[in-house]
Amino acid sequence: MLSEGLRANGRHEEAYSALASVLARIPLLDGVRREEVEIESLGSLTNASYKILAGDAAYVLRLPGDDTWEYIDRRAEEHNSRVAASAGLGAEVLYFDAGSGTMVSRYIPGETLDGSGLARDAGTLVRVARVLRRLHGLGRAFESRFDAFTMIRRCRELLRRSRLRLPAGYADAERGVAAVRRALEASPVPLVPCHNDPWPHNFIDAGGRLYLIDWEFSGMNDPFWDLAHLSTEAGFGPKQDRALMQAYFGGVVPGRFYSRLELYKAAGDLLWSLWGLLQHANGNPADDFLAYARGRLVRCKERMDAPGFERHLEAVRRNPAQTVSLLPLSG
Repeated sequence: MLSEGLRANGRHEEAYSALASVLARIPLLDGVRREEVEIESLGSLTNASYKILAGDAAYVLRLPGDDTWEYIDRRAEEHNSRVAASAGLGAEVLYFDAGSGTMVSRYIPGETLDGSGLARDAGTLVRVARVLRRLHGLGRAFESRFDAFTMIRRCRELLRRSRLRLPAGYADAERGVAAVRRALEASPVPLVPCHNDPWPHNFIDAGGRLYLIDWEFSGMNDPFWDLAHLSTEAGFGPKQDRALMQAYFGGVVPGRFYSRLELYKAAGDLLWSLWGLLQHANGNPADDFLAYARGRLVRCKERMDAPGFERHLEAVRRNPAQTVSLLPLSG
């Protein structure tokens, strides 16, 4: 992994020297003279990403974090990223080495979305909903299957190996999320291509056109996962959830759909809490992942302890056929 100084945007010569061996392996960038290259470090929690200016062209170079091999399928990421790009939803992939996880994509000039701003901007919220609808209606299968409950088990296995002691309350949260899993399994829906990590910073507004970046977790999934994840990460309340769901479905939305949303919010909080603990166990210095993990755990338990949560479980359990019939299966 590159030094923290370089990740924080070090001097040009230091940056070029550190990346020279990587650039030399990329046909697109091999042979570009040092004086023609400018390198800027981009923020990333688990990977190292750089904006590369070479002449008149701009690219993003992504180097994977050392521990990401434990939970990311790079071959599936390549396939899914290229499918998304061909549909105009993601950045063009110019180079991908699935063996090393190194990727070069076309740089998209624009602004990343902000969660609090998105919650206040009804127009952009509608545009985001429509991007997710287009993604879910692609009609082309993604490689790999993203299943939150399988991911939860995988993270627990990895944490068990690390011998990190789980904070108090995890056992209760896992029992509650097991009930969520059973309710969702009783009400299956067709799987569609999903991003699975559509937090606001993964949307780029490029002159009125929205793109989604970072397809590491992408795979076939229940589309309500993407909707719930966006809602959680953007800090939506009931008003924004209604706007999101109505824009996505194109009209009034049955109450049981909001129940499905709430179940996935709880499952997501537990999953990302465990993911945060895994980052902490692996010594990732990018953030205070222990505090992050504890915060997600608290929110997970608060959701499941709320008075109406049992009603959400029952609403999902008893309405499988109606739910399936109204899902968007085409663009």
